[in-house]
Amino acid sequence: MSDPSPTPRRLIIVISGPGGVGKGTVVRHMLQRDDRLWLSRSWTTRTQRPGEPDDAYNFVSSQQFNAHINSGGFLEYAEFLDNYYGTPMPTAPDGLDVVLEIDVQGARQVAMKFPEALLIFMAPPSAAAQEERLRKRGDPEDNIARRLEKAASEAEAGLELGAHVVVNDDLGVCVAEVLAIIEQARANR
Repeated sequence: MSDPSPTPRRLIIVISGPGGVGKGTVVRHMLQRDDRLWLSRSWTTRTQRPGEPDDAYNFVSSQQFNAHINSGGFLEYAEFLDNYYGTPMPTAPDGLDVVLEIDVQGARQVAMKFPEALLIFMAPPSAAAQEERLRKRGDPEDNIARRLEKAASEAEAGLELGAHVVVNDDLGVCVAEVLAIIEQARANR
């Protein structure tokens, strides 16, 4: 397993934000535009949504997830909406910066372990836009209500962590802004 800690050659980039903000879409575009980024694929115990790509997560059972917790296999993990989500210890190839697409709870855990991690919090342009995105991706009604209720506290937590805040209103602008933040962090190492 390679060392996940930042070095002069490696950043840990944490992309967090509420459900429905478009983290996955933004990260997918980032990876297409910057070949120095490597995405750590998270694990989850939730079921795969209809139409969701097979590689969106490593979909596992509760037993598999708990076994990985017990073996110290996660960099961070949390329970959210009755399911577990976690980031396995990264095994990025040398020379690539690690991207973690996680919730704010996970971002807090990573920041505690790696205070030099680059934290980027993505915010929706409005609660209505977030709700529409959650519906389009097929979230059940009860999860939509719970995610919208949690979004305000997640935004507050992102600010408390000192994360860069990027509003995902226009995909191209958002991706460019996130990549510019990453380039600035690389220049400052």
